[in-house]
Amino acid sequence: MNGLLEFIGTNIEMIYILILAVFLGVEVIKHIPAVLHTPLMSGANALSGVVVVGAILVMLNADPDNYFALTLGFIAVVLGILNVVGGFAVTGRMLKMFKKKS
Repeated sequence: MNGLLEFIGTNIEMIYILILAVFLGVEVIKHIPAVLHTPLMSGANALSGVVVVGAILVMLNADPDNYFALTLGFIAVVLGILNVVGGFAVTGRMLKMFKKKS
């Protein structure tokens, strides 16, 4: 418990920046028009792909006894892959709306 409190105390500025980024991201996403959703989803898929590759690299370079880094890397890989697959599914469905019906 003392280690967690020490970590929070030394990194309080980064925690504030993370919280601010979350609120800013939510506000930006709420105001995106529907027309821009598909191009933004493609960009999000690219970023999630970078997250997956980065998480794999972190896991490869982590010490085998560092379970914290390995667990965070695994969670990042799983969530990144879910985001990429979901993004492609949503983008595919949206693009089907613009195809001419036969």
